[in-house]
Amino acid sequence: MMKQFLDLKAQHPDAVMLFRCGDFYETYSTDAIVASEILGITLTKRANGKGKTVEMAGFPHHALDTYLPKLVRAGKRVAICDQLEDPKMTKKLVKRGITELVTPGVSINDNVLNYKENNFLAAVHFGKASCGVAFLDISTGEFLTAEGPFDYVDKLLNNFAPKEILFERGKRLMFEGNFGSKFFTFELDDWVFTETTAREKLLKHFETKNLKGFGVEHLKNGIIASGAILQYLTMTQHTQIGHITSLARIEEDKYVRLDKFTVRSLELIGNMNDGGSSLLNVIDRTISPMGARLLKRWMVFPLKDKKPIDERLNVVEYFFRQPDFKELIEEQLHLIGDLERIISKVAVGRVSPREVVQLKVALQAIEPIKLACIQADNASLNWIGEQLSLCVTIRDRIAKEIKNDPPLAINKGGVIQDGVNADLDELRRISYSGKDYLLQIQQRESERTGIPSLKVAYNNVFGYYIEVRNVHKDKVPPEWIRKQTLVNAERYITQELKEYEEKILGAEDKILVLETQLYTDLVQ
Repeated sequence: MMKQFLDLKAQHPDAVMLFRCGDFYETYSTDAIVASEILGITLTKRANGKGKTVEMAGFPHHALDTYLPKLVRAGKRVAICDQLEDPKMTKKLVKRGITELVTPGVSINDNVLNYKENNFLAAVHFGKASCGVAFLDISTGEFLTAEGPFDYVDKLLNNFAPKEILFERGKRLMFEGNFGSKFFTFELDDWVFTETTAREKLLKHFETKNLKGFGVEHLKNGIIASGAILQYLTMTQHTQIGHITSLARIEEDKYVRLDKFTVRSLELIGNMNDGGSSLLNVIDRTISPMGARLLKRWMVFPLKDKKPIDERLNVVEYFFRQPDFKELIEEQLHLIGDLERIISKVAVGRVSPREVVQLKVALQAIEPIKLACIQADNASLNWIGEQLSLCVTIRDRIAKEIKNDPPLAINKGGVIQDGVNADLDELRRISYSGKDYLLQIQQRESERTGIPSLKVAYNNVFGYYIEVRNVHKDKVPPEWIRKQTLVNAERYITQELKEYEEKILGAEDKILVLETQLYTDLVQ
């Protein structure tokens, strides 16, 4: 197993490897020392060959959401190595593989993300005449690019505040000379930063013949930076990225360019004194996480052109003049939540049943907003209303197929509504009525044998059994098979119990398999 660990570790030597071993994620050697310090977990040793040991630290697999964010926030790249087959199905060493590489810039885990800000991954390409830059938030699917002189790219990096920046190996001095050393960075091989590779990657992803439709065709260095980001997603095993549907140019002529000194001195998004408050803190009364992220963006990218500024102000004024409209919008926005990030989780296949129900609630909440905007006496709001799609087929299908209050995880069962699948309904009937049947067996056998305290129960070792107190031991029929002797009772099994147990337990397993299949189809 340690050989298997070392082979996988060699793929990402700079990442902390969380190695799945039974019900635990374990870390070994130098990873274990790092993990025990950051996570505050015990450092122990594991045998490693004859007379040798290796450092080890681990935690239960279900605590991954608690520990993973701590490692990422400490600036670590984390390779998650999972068991790729069921240990019960193999006699040999379980196959394992790296299923995800989580880095500060590439994460869709809610515990890693801050709902009030984007989690951008950036890439910088140093061209001959200018510098290209791209930003991607995999948790929302937003993908942006630009190019220009170093001071412009510096302003963008400071305003977008990416959690991780990629650049070409060997160009650290150039990067730090222009943009400082405060960013978390990662270096990639030079072949990633070639125009052919980057363009190919983008065209293949967007399934287009060129990039003209996105308005970025002329940004050679921006295209290279954008392609590098997609290449990095492949390297980190993030291949389900269907929610990244477009690449947009940051239109520099639209905004006032604010450098980091201006943003800091005006205390737009952070404050310079202890106990002080930034402008963003004062005015951020947004209701949805999406609104909070957009407001922060607007704060550091003020508009230049008077027309869109007036349009925004007209909408604000309409809210003041129409308190009923304002109240309705507020009420519905509360229900929408973080629709943007839920959609991204659907795209990567990591959405929980509860989040799917939240998606339905959000889509239902859009309808009153759409109607109110269309009927409003304001051109900007009318336009917003027309743009909103209700996604009725998706909304109705979720309502029909998913229970209103499902468990957090699909493997708990009880997610799919009754009446969706005839086989599932039949299996549920067997599973539930089976429990009634066991009570009938208990009552019948009690009457037949004259043992009043007889009871049918279940344990993991030998399944369903009949327990008889020692007082009534002499009344036990000869065909019962004794399985266990306790201090004051004995436990027996019968042929009938075994047959029914197979039926019930088989049904429960099949129910989980079928529910998972139906849920996966819906997510697709």
